[in-house]
Amino acid sequence: MSGPVGFEAWAALAGDSPTSRTEWAAVVAAWSEPHRRYHDLAHLAAVLGLVERLVADVPDPDAVRLAAWYHDVVYDPQRTDNEQLSAARARAGLRGLVPDERVEEVVRLVLLTDGHDVAPGDADGAALCDADLAVLASPPGAYAGYASAIRAEYGHLDDETFTAGRIAVLDQLLALPRLYRLPAAAEWEPLARANLTAELTLLRQRAGGPSGA
Repeated sequence: MSGPVGFEAWAALAGDSPTSRTEWAAVVAAWSEPHRRYHDLAHLAAVLGLVERLVADVPDPDAVRLAAWYHDVVYDPQRTDNEQLSAARARAGLRGLVPDERVEEVVRLVLLTDGHDVAPGDADGAALCDADLAVLASPPGAYAGYASAIRAEYGHLDDETFTAGRIAVLDQLLALPRLYRLPAAAEWEPLARANLTAELTLLRQRAGGPSGA
């Protein structure tokens, strides 16, 4: 395996050792679980690629890169604590491979992806969250594919339950002062908000509620 999710890219961050190679393999295996329809290796590769475009001026670019590797390493649609479990997995997996200070920054960054509510001035957090949310600014057809993949991941829920939960997620995102914090990502904002609003309108129509955003 090569490219952004290959061992060479990982080793640049966590070193080339038997322990590092074992951890990389475990992380890749987690991202390859069969129930993942969106939160899979393709998403990891996309986020890692976007991070490279956004970390030019952040304090700890390698922490952001590592946080991207771990941000959805635990993903069970039937749980509500995936980010907390992913952060714990990062702390355990990186211990001894990178300095403790970087481990704790990775943990902090992974936890930020729970609500994507980044504090002003947190460039590391902005880089990770902007990359993670970039899919929201996809062309409408690609956005529809993303939304369908999310629905597939929640196939255990009936339509009414899924729709209510998805509406809550979209409302939370639209309530953020800004979806994207870094200047390099600012141009994504209008399209992302248009996509979210369109999906929200459709879901509310299906639910029989008001269609406003």
